Amino acid sequence: MNSFKTAALVLLMSVTVTPSWAQSSVADSVDRDWPYLETLYQYLHQFPELSFQEQQTASRIAAELERVGIVVTRDVGGHGVVGMLSNGPGPTLLIRADLDGLPIKEMTGVPYASQVTQADRDGKDVPVMHACGHDVHMSVLIGTARRLVDMKSQWQGTIMFVGQPAEERSGGAKAMLAEGLFERFARPDYNLALHVSSSMQAGTVGAVSGYHMANVDSVDIVVRGQGGHGAYPERSRDPVVAAAELVQALQTIVSREISPREPAVVTVGSIHGGTQHNIIPNEVKLQLTLRSYSSEVREQTLAAIERLAAGIAMAHRLPSPQITVLDEHTPAAYNEPQLTARVVDVFEQTFGAAAVIDLEPEMVGEDFGRYGAVEPPIPSLMFRLGTVHADRFAMAEEGQLVLPGLHSAEFAPDPKPTISTGIEAMTRAALEILGED
Repeated sequence: MNSFKTAALVLLMSVTVTPSWAQSSVADSVDRDWPYLETLYQYLHQFPELSFQEQQTASRIAAELERVGIVVTRDVGGHGVVGMLSNGPGPTLLIRADLDGLPIKEMTGVPYASQVTQADRDGKDVPVMHACGHDVHMSVLIGTARRLVDMKSQWQGTIMFVGQPAEERSGGAKAMLAEGLFERFARPDYNLALHVSSSMQAGTVGAVSGYHMANVDSVDIVVRGQGGHGAYPERSRDPVVAAAELVQALQTIVSREISPREPAVVTVGSIHGGTQHNIIPNEVKLQLTLRSYSSEVREQTLAAIERLAAGIAMAHRLPSPQITVLDEHTPAAYNEPQLTARVVDVFEQTFGAAAVIDLEPEMVGEDFGRYGAVEPPIPSLMFRLGTVHADRFAMAEEGQLVLPGLHSAEFAPDPKPTISTGIEAMTRAALEILGED
C-alpha cells in the first residue's frame, strides 16, 4: 500500500469527516430503504449461480427493476438483463452489475451463507458462493435504480441498467454485445460499474485513472512426444524434459522481450504429464495465464510463446506443440481520465477526501472493459468499493490478522456500510453525468 493510501485510511479511522452532502436525500433514502435492500442482498448471497447458469438470479434482478417501472428485456446474451429508464433528452448512461458466483464452498459463518451446489462446466456437482462480491454489485444496482427513479426531477437522459452474466468466465459482456446490446437498446455515452475491494474499509471508495485492470488470456499448450520405458530414454522422445525447459523459457518473455516500462505477466498455472515413475508419457499439458495492458504487448507475448514452444520442440526432436488460445480473452479495463476526475471530485464532495482512495492499477481481469472498447471508444469508469468492517480493518493495519481476499471462501463484506456507500456513490456519479448541460 502506498503512503497516500495509508495516510488516507488512517485519517478515515481517526477523524469524523463531515462532507457537504452528509445529510443528503440520497443517504437518508438509502438508510430508510435498508431493510428492503438487506433482504435482497441476503437472498442473492444465499442463492448464487455459476456462470452461464444465472437463471434465477437474472429473474430476480429483472423483477426488481420492473417493480420500480423500468422497462426490462430478459435473456440478452444468455441470462443477461437490460432495464431501460428514459427521462427526456440527455446523455445515455450504462450502469452494469455482474450476476454470477464461483465454484467455492463458503466458510464465512454468516447466517445467510450459501449452501447451494450446481453442476459445473464439466458436469461435476460443486458448491457455489458469491466470493467476488457480485451480490453486492447487484444490490447496489437495484438500490441505485430505486433512488434514480425517485429522483427523476434531478436528471435527464436515459439509463441502461445491465445485469451481466458470466463475468467470472469472461464471456458475458461479449455475448451481450454480440446479441446487439448497443444496437437493440442504445449506444451509451458513458459506462459505469463498481467492484468490491477486500482490502479497503467499508465506507470508502477508490479509483484509478487510466488502465485499471489487464488484458487476460488463457493458453493451453500440449507438448507432444513419443512415450516409452523410463529405463530406455534413448528409445523415446521425452515431452517432460521439453516441457520443463519450456516453462523456464517462458519466463524470459517478460524479463527479456517486453520493455520493463510495460506491465506483463506469463504464469504457468498447471502442468500435467505421465502416470507412473518408469513411464515416459506421450504428452505433457500446460495451462497459462497471460496479463498485459496494451494490445501490442499482448500480441508480442502470444507470438513469443509460439516461437519458443516450436523452437524447444525442434531442439528435442519433437513435433510442434499444440497451442490453443482459449476464447475467453478479457480486454483491459480503461478508466477514461476526464470521466474519472469528474466522478472522483463528486465522491470527495460526498464522502470527504479521506474516504476516497487513490488506487494503483491491477493485473486482474474484468470484462467490463469490453463495453468501452468499441469503436469509437466509450468513456468508462469502474471504481472500487470498500467492504471491510472497521474493527477488522484496524486489526489488519496493526498486523493482527490477514484479511481474506476476493475468491476466498472466507470473504464476507460488512453489508450495510458497503452497500449503502455503493448506492450513494453510484447514484451521485449518475447524477453528475445526467445532470450535465
